[in-house]
Amino acid sequence: MLTPGKKKRIIEKFKTHATDTGSPQVQIAILTEEVKELTEHLKLHKKDFSSRRGLIKKVGERRRLMKYLKREDQKAYDDLMGKLKI
Repeated sequence: MLTPGKKKRIIEKFKTHATDTGSPQVQIAILTEEVKELTEHLKLHKKDFSSRRGLIKKVGERRRLMKYLKREDQKAYDDLMGKLKI
């Protein structure tokens, strides 16, 4: 689970305008960080199947957002993938 401070830093880094909190770029960045944290958690707790299900849902949601962003704004998609190293 992301702390509010960490989430705020991610929003500040990936926002597209001053009051942006929900653009696809911000949502993908937040989901990427959550996926990283859940992956680390599951390395330690191999039998935590409810967290595994949450990870799969977050990966699917991120994939849908990435497809949307790629379809709507290819340049923003390429920039974001470079920043996130996906």
